Amino acid sequence: MTRDILQEVLQKIKPSKEERELVERIKGELLGLVREEIERAGLEVKPYFVGSLAKDTYLAGDHDIDLFLAFPLDVPLNELKEEGFKLAEAIGKRLDSYEKAYAEHPYISGKYKGFDVDLVPCYDVNSWREVRTAVDRSILHNRWVLKHLNGRNDEVRLLKRFFKGINVYGSEIYVKGFSGYLTELLIIQSGSFLDVLKSADFMHRKKIIDPEGWLKKERERALKTIEREKEAPLIVLDPVDPRRNVASALSWEKFARFYFKARDFLEKPSIEFFFPKEPQAADYRELIQRKGTHLLVLLFEKPSFIDDVLLPQLEKSARGLWKAVEKAGFNVYDANWGYGEKAFIMLEVEGLERPKIKVHPGPEFYTSRGLNFYKKHDMVWVRGRNLFSEKHQKSYIVDVIIDLLEKNQVSLGRNLRDAIKEADILVDFVPPGLKREAYLFLSKKKWNLK
Repeated sequence: MTRDILQEVLQKIKPSKEERELVERIKGELLGLVREEIERAGLEVKPYFVGSLAKDTYLAGDHDIDLFLAFPLDVPLNELKEEGFKLAEAIGKRLDSYEKAYAEHPYISGKYKGFDVDLVPCYDVNSWREVRTAVDRSILHNRWVLKHLNGRNDEVRLLKRFFKGINVYGSEIYVKGFSGYLTELLIIQSGSFLDVLKSADFMHRKKIIDPEGWLKKERERALKTIEREKEAPLIVLDPVDPRRNVASALSWEKFARFYFKARDFLEKPSIEFFFPKEPQAADYRELIQRKGTHLLVLLFEKPSFIDDVLLPQLEKSARGLWKAVEKAGFNVYDANWGYGEKAFIMLEVEGLERPKIKVHPGPEFYTSRGLNFYKKHDMVWVRGRNLFSEKHQKSYIVDVIIDLLEKNQVSLGRNLRDAIKEADILVDFVPPGLKREAYLFLSKKKWNLK
């Protein structure tokens, strides 16, 4: 049964002969454009295709082309940035469209005949000792995977689709999941898709995967990486660089989802792990009444940032609000964030009121601090040797949040501060466009764990 399911999945995700021919034709056309521009610029630059299209681990319909422009090692870094971007932009002008993008240094992101194309300047490195920018390793990654994959390309495809299906795929800062490269390494290490799933518990307990044997070859550097990453759920020493944990972006939450979903699939395999149905939503208001909790929503204008910038700042703001509201005396169960027409932060809280009076404990009465406390507060009493006072405070959670924001007592994403301070604060109510989101959040179905 399991094999039948995997074959059915492969039929959906494996590129057809026609698609492969299209990919190779487009790659050939791009390579021609790139070589023409390199020659026109008079540069000693080698073009390299990297990523899943170069390694033949891409899924059907997934047409992202990563083309790296590798400069000689003797080129100064500032010259690489300047000349590399000029070259990338000259190539970009020959695409259907392009724009400037940023990583460690600027690169070009464009479109060509329906394909997404990234043109990235880098150094032409042959070992980790020569790596000078973060993107340099990509060439080494490509070589290592091609050397060790040994025809297990479809196993990578199955694992990649499984990760996408359970929503743990992607190393972006707002995803915190398994990268494509990490997916390939897990297959190379374990042997097959099913073997990776069977090793989920072992991965958690052993925690350290060392495909290249750095703990023997470069023990001191590898141990430094392990020590630095000891709080991570998984450490995979990069087979091309002992200083790097390939799984550094992976969060405990995403690893836990993989941990449980792997067990579930092995016990009861189903194609729905790869292609999940949309979770059913119901009335969030009935759910609130049944749970006896409350939903608090901050709704504000969405800045025009890309997800790589916006979503991390939304997460920081949501967690900052959670912490500040709890510190103010409210019980917060969970937080959610995202955007539709507007950006939003949701908090599920136990109650909407806190006591109007807060008892403030003070120092021992006979100390200098005790005298200051006595002078500072109007209502003071002694219990044992210590002074106490009473402080009146706002009790309604909306008033408290407004106060916290006005006094800058909430840690917020730097580009969202002004927008959040102007947010509408809704209690047990969301606009029509957020009804589904509210239900999935309150029911925990959004996290797709069970």
